[in-house]
Amino acid sequence: MIAALLLMGAPALAQQDSAPPAASTGESEKVNLVIVYGDDACPQSQGNEIVVCARKGEDERYRIPEPLRGDPNKPSNQAWGERVRSMEYVGRSGTESCSPSGSGGATGCFAQLARLAKAERQAADNASWKDLVAAERAKRLSTIDADSEAIEARVKAEEAAAAKADEAAAQQDDTSPPQQ
Repeated sequence: MIAALLLMGAPALAQQDSAPPAASTGESEKVNLVIVYGDDACPQSQGNEIVVCARKGEDERYRIPEPLRGDPNKPSNQAWGERVRSMEYVGRSGTESCSPSGSGGATGCFAQLARLAKAERQAADNASWKDLVAAERAKRLSTIDADSEAIEARVKAEEAAAAKADEAAAQQDDTSPPQQ
């Protein structure tokens, strides 16, 4: 009976833990990723929105994006070390070879796919949006202390002015004769 109750509560716990941090705190944060060219102004953020701008030269405005230009598989675009690594596997058969001949040839196919995917990721030379968003968050968090000190100083000044006004009103009441 106790085990059944525990198992019934497990999906609810799993759902709570899988919620993103913004959803669990009730705050939602919108991230706007923008590419600006030349001297164009980056749009200002408003409210809970984070605007991350990647700046490119004016000559890039109407061009095909760099990753789509040319042939990335052209031998001249490959590093010398990568060409040597590919030569290691020429004529190889058997275990860990990803070849149809030899025993266990299929066992190396995943390793080969993983190597190719890693090389493709490293070859992509784009700005990482994740890093740009993290930098924008850090920039916003760096101003929190100064902003809170300014707000605190303003509130203290307002409180002092209100106390002074109350004191002046109290003195005026003490000096005025009672009305009948």
